[in-house]
Amino acid sequence: MNFYTAIMCMDGRIQLPVHTYVHNHFKVDAVDTVTEAGPERFLAFPQVLEYREKLESIRERVLISLEKHASQGIVVVGHYDCAGNPAEEEERKQQVLRALTELRQLLGEQYRNTPITALWVDSRWRVQKLT
Repeated sequence: MNFYTAIMCMDGRIQLPVHTYVHNHFKVDAVDTVTEAGPERFLAFPQVLEYREKLESIRERVLISLEKHASQGIVVVGHYDCAGNPAEEEERKQQVLRALTELRQLLGEQYRNTPITALWVDSRWRVQKLT
């Protein structure tokens, strides 16, 4: 069985569209899901002290997916109408993109070649690639 990892909001409206997109575009059997309310906010700004606990939790769960399930890659997902991240939509999209670089730093040298993709779920619950 092959896996991919999705870091996304806990919002139930985006779960199925993201899983379907990942299954179809990356041709995997399973998607390990790491959820937080508005995770792009935490990932984009790791220097904020209040975010450290959440970042470490995200890191630990992603590493389980990479190490135990041999996940083939990671998607970081932002979405329309996020209650967990009150920033404007364009700012959230920029946070998702910034999160890719910060996540790579967080995971370390061992995973520098792991594909990481930015996704956005729009107001019609369609998934779009940002990168």
